[in-house]
Amino acid sequence: MNTHTFLASDDEQHYSDKCIANTKDNVRHQEASINNDCIVGDGNLRSCALRFARLGDYREAISLLNQLLKRNPENAIDYNNRGLIYYQCGERQKAFHDYNTAIELNPKLASAYNNRANYYAAYGNLAAALDDYDEALNLNPTYTRAWINRGITLRDLGRYEESIDNFEVAQLFDQYEGHILAERGRTYHLWGDWNWAIADYRRALALLPMSQNHSDAAGWRLRLQVENWLGELLCS
Repeated sequence: MNTHTFLASDDEQHYSDKCIANTKDNVRHQEASINNDCIVGDGNLRSCALRFARLGDYREAISLLNQLLKRNPENAIDYNNRGLIYYQCGERQKAFHDYNTAIELNPKLASAYNNRANYYAAYGNLAAALDDYDEALNLNPTYTRAWINRGITLRDLGRYEESIDNFEVAQLFDQYEGHILAERGRTYHLWGDWNWAIADYRRALALLPMSQNHSDAAGWRLRLQVENWLGELLCS
């Protein structure tokens, strides 16, 4: 089964790989800057936690979210964000527990369903994943990342035509065009339509970041995948 490209909440990006880390010296410098900026307000703590997560300092990010949850134990968004960070650092059972808690506290939090669906997909429970993607999209029909993730899951099930349909719906919302083209290209590739696959891969490469970039680490990893997929086709 192919690994999803996205792990999606509204605050962070996708999937099972950790964020690409900066050099240690650069990380320490940026962490010092964050520590100087962080003050006691909830909004600042939440922002700082997400900044630490983007740097790959998951321990510090989780510590800050723990502080937030001690103050506000009914905050579904903070459980969802902490679950996402647990997931990114490989503690998936803790992530799953936090997603469930977030959904119990706020059954209308679409990103928590999307994140839990990604957990199910990673463990091969694709039927449960589709159920959660469907719920996320029922709550927010313009949730582009959920459409992309649902398309990837349908592809993993061999339902290529439905997968393509999901990516084309995702395109309607004018977000993540490079990701959508890459995943649609992969679907055409596996479906055997290599001309469409090559066209989508090339269009995706024109949009995905050309260097490591913490603001779109998932895009950089996806670019490397697309280059490999395109190479497979051109060398066939």
